[in-house]
Amino acid sequence: MIEDTIPAWVDGQLTAVDKMQVHRLGLRHKAISVFVMCNGQVLLQQRALTKYHTPGLWANTCCTHPHWDEPMATCAQRRLREELGITGLGLNPVGQVEYRADVGNGLTEHELVDVFVAEAPLSLPMQLNPAEVAATRWVDLPTLIREIGDAPQLFTPWLRIYLTEHATQIFGTDVQ
Repeated sequence: MIEDTIPAWVDGQLTAVDKMQVHRLGLRHKAISVFVMCNGQVLLQQRALTKYHTPGLWANTCCTHPHWDEPMATCAQRRLREELGITGLGLNPVGQVEYRADVGNGLTEHELVDVFVAEAPLSLPMQLNPAEVAATRWVDLPTLIREIGDAPQLFTPWLRIYLTEHATQIFGTDVQ
């Protein structure tokens, strides 16, 4: 499959579709999201300023679209390595969520997301890919909820959705 295609549903059939076309049409497509945790804190990433949507916004540890026929856990491990240089974490699958969100510039994310959580040390070694990630930080969930309430425009739509609609599934607790 071509690198710029992602698995999306067209007329009920999973098909390889150009990534930009998927987002322009708001097609439902496969994705993964990872939350790396340490003692109740979550590792956030600030998306690189060169990203084609939501540049500079804070998001969960990492997320992406799988390659065609790529197992979702393999995709999650690959993306942790590609974006943050993180390797060797055990990923715990916590289920799927689906959301639809306007991400600006006429683009829509309509994702069926396999979500993974990993525990890591606060001193987790990282090597950020500047084409993907501008910065990272650890934050506890109550602080993150407060920050999103005070300045939602600084966070990706999907992170806001995860915390308001899927927190119990992802974190094992209601964070509201």
